[in-house]
Amino acid sequence: MGDTAPTPLHDLRVVEISDRIAGAYCGKLLTDAGADVVKVERETGDPLRSFTATGAVPLTGEDAPLFAYLNAGKRSVTSISDEFLAGADIVVLAATRSGATDRGIDVPRLLQLAPALIVVTISDFGWTGPWAERPATEFTLQADSGLTGFRGDPAGPPISVGGDLGEYQGGVWAAYGALAAHRGVRHGGLGTHLDMSMLEAITLMQSGEWLHSQLLKAPHVRRSVEVPSIEPAKDGFVGISMVTGQQWLDFAAMVDCPEFTEIPQLQFQIGRWDYRDWIRERIDPWMRERTVAEIVELGQLFRLPLAALGNGATVREMDHLQERGVYVDNPAGFRQPRPPWLMSVATPSPIRTAPQIGASDGEELWEPRRSRSEARTGRPLAGLRVVDFTAFWAGPSATHSLAAFGAEVIKIESIQRPDGIRYSGGMRKDVDDWWEYGWVFHAMNTNKRSVTLDLQTDQGIGLVKTLIAQADVVIENFSPRVMDQFGLGADALLELNPRLVMVRMPAFGLTGPWRDRVGFAPTMEQLAGLAWVTGMPDGLPVAPRGACDPLAGTHAAFALMAALEFADRTGRGQLVEVPMVESVLNVTAVQPMEYERFGSILERCGNKGHHPGETQDVYRCAGEDSWIAVTVRTDGERDALHAVMGGPGRDLAEWFATQDAASVVEQLVQAGVPAAVVISPSVVIENPQLVHRGFFESLVHPSTGPGLYPCPPFAKPEGVDTWLRRPPPTLGQHNGEVLTGLCGLTDGDLDRLAADGVIGTRPKGL
Repeated sequence: MGDTAPTPLHDLRVVEISDRIAGAYCGKLLTDAGADVVKVERETGDPLRSFTATGAVPLTGEDAPLFAYLNAGKRSVTSISDEFLAGADIVVLAATRSGATDRGIDVPRLLQLAPALIVVTISDFGWTGPWAERPATEFTLQADSGLTGFRGDPAGPPISVGGDLGEYQGGVWAAYGALAAHRGVRHGGLGTHLDMSMLEAITLMQSGEWLHSQLLKAPHVRRSVEVPSIEPAKDGFVGISMVTGQQWLDFAAMVDCPEFTEIPQLQFQIGRWDYRDWIRERIDPWMRERTVAEIVELGQLFRLPLAALGNGATVREMDHLQERGVYVDNPAGFRQPRPPWLMSVATPSPIRTAPQIGASDGEELWEPRRSRSEARTGRPLAGLRVVDFTAFWAGPSATHSLAAFGAEVIKIESIQRPDGIRYSGGMRKDVDDWWEYGWVFHAMNTNKRSVTLDLQTDQGIGLVKTLIAQADVVIENFSPRVMDQFGLGADALLELNPRLVMVRMPAFGLTGPWRDRVGFAPTMEQLAGLAWVTGMPDGLPVAPRGACDPLAGTHAAFALMAALEFADRTGRGQLVEVPMVESVLNVTAVQPMEYERFGSILERCGNKGHHPGETQDVYRCAGEDSWIAVTVRTDGERDALHAVMGGPGRDLAEWFATQDAASVVEQLVQAGVPAAVVISPSVVIENPQLVHRGFFESLVHPSTGPGLYPCPPFAKPEGVDTWLRRPPPTLGQHNGEVLTGLCGLTDGDLDRLAADGVIGTRPKGL
């Protein structure tokens, strides 16, 4: 009998035990996709019930908007038992090992009681390793990851990303991991404990800068900001994001500065920093003579990713978002962004009220599951075949996570148009195959196989359709018109393969006034308000520098897993649309919600943070350009800080300026105060916690030799010895293997296709 339930996760049971955004957002994503999520609170309630980012005070008895947003549609209980937990399919627990023990939760015992259960734990550093119980906040984790250390003008302090970005990234990773592991159970595997580290999730938001240092023989990355990035116009700010050399040439033409084309290093973002004042002197008069709308409209003619800067007061009013119906009503009396995915067959759950504390205490929550006889362990996505058309960072980060969990990912490129991230950001001039040295490509394409096919030829289209007919998933992040131009739109592919899940990741969506606009992660960070809350109060807003690429990729991987669950249950494939901008809007949702509810705009406050009652900042220490990040949340932590300093009453900045950064951080964390040295992202591979956890795995690339590559942010579950099995592929490396094995070609066929330029291993023209 077919199951016609419209939500993708119908009948999935989830217990959420969390008092942080990461756990609540994980539960929200699962709730929106149709899961029955029971939230476990202490009798005093989740602290997020009263938290506001702007410091506004909710009315008596009213939950804060962020809580209502994160918990809409969940149920709440205030007590737990092993039997209750064992009746779930997934348990999400935000706690260290000792924190779990304090709550009476024994994960090994649970997995014995319920062999099909998935337990995902969320903690700052994971449950193992020398830092497992170390105090931390997102602010200090950003510093530990290198994310803070490469942002900001060297004349001032390093700048952390505002807006709790890492908490949301941790939440979506937990949700993806839970569904991926649950798929393994549904296909005959055992349940497992996925031990997630927030430090690892946040480290995945920096672009593998240690690989940049290795592959391009470059010095350690120091902090800077993009040039140009966010610039003043006649009536506001314009966000500018240029990734390719061609975009720089087009920008030079738009602003009528032909001299910009005469200096070769300006084609690369990394080369513009030394010319920042010279560049800004030339573009500033042009920018200030024009309105934001005029500049953005002109930028579209040049196919440049330009955007108006959004904040809590303006983002909901943007015409594209209004036309697409992105903001919807929450019963608590405000509008919120809808879930960041659209499916052609399944639908999200309706937005319901958030629960009162313990509202479901005493209810019979669910019947026991029928026992199963699972035996298989290993990678939960083994047997899943993915045809991957993605490029740059966001799309490949999605398939990177799929491949690590065991999916077979076949990456489609062409010699006419290889993945542009292979050579964006700089190139080696001392090697012949310089396109094989792109560090972001290396970081995000392990475990994949590369096939080159010219999709502008009948042979190329025919072969890729043969691959798709045998696949479970197609995923792409071209601009919306491209796949249809190739004859590979969703309708055509679903007719070819009715069980196929096709994931499309357009910047702004498949419909709406901005449908065909060019947009990268910094564009979304600028539009959605993330840049608005990043930077110093008296300075320009600062883009987080692409961190929303992996954020969008992980959301796409989550939505894909939800759609696969629907396909397994119903036999129906479908189109899944995951616009990058809507992923980011879900992360910045607190800004327009609190503006609507309280009239308050969340502003930049440098490194001070938006959590009332906290003391937080980046402090200079002794030595050249040496900094630490410190957060003090409670009176106990404040007393501990004063004890390390030798007493209260001393000026923090003056005292830290006399201290060695590494030594004082160890003193603080031993005293229970969250602190971290602000490091260059290039040296994160030396972090003892990450080394202990095996977050970096060594692989040998045929061109570049040995390197350290990032893994998913989970300790390796039982049956998984390594996350990474093969290095990132060279261009067209697996043409013979894939096209003979899956498409039935002969060696002679391969030779003819290579002679015709349909396949190859070297970019055309080189």
